[in-house]
Amino acid sequence: MRISTKGRYALRMVVYLAVHQDKSFISLAEIAEAEHISKKYLEQIVPLLTKAGLLRANRGNRGGYLLAKPPQSCTVGDVLRATEGNLAPVACLSLPENTCPRASGCRTLYVWEGLHRAVTDYLDSITLQDIAEHGVDEYCI
Repeated sequence: MRISTKGRYALRMVVYLAVHQDKSFISLAEIAEAEHISKKYLEQIVPLLTKAGLLRANRGNRGGYLLAKPPQSCTVGDVLRATEGNLAPVACLSLPENTCPRASGCRTLYVWEGLHRAVTDYLDSITLQDIAEHGVDEYCI
């Protein structure tokens, strides 16, 4: 499994909002400058995060974005599912029910199910608050 730039940048954006949650709405320009991410790229990510219920938007002169829920209630898994879609390592696990005709006889299915469970459990165990409190405030990819 590989996380795309979209997922990584989305996570950096929401962590920035979590770290600066004491401010009012934060502009995309501020986030873009602070995180060294193109504003145009963030504009493509925002609708995904808003649709997933992770961001609140405010238009106008003092417009910008805030987290829609407290940082301790939002996980890395929430952000990545909003931007990357399903995090399943194989196609047959991407739907709620495995409809693969080979599933009942697949010797390797348990491997992929275990990997999916481990990744999902791990990503859902880390909140934006955890990352915000981690203490490192440097540019990263």
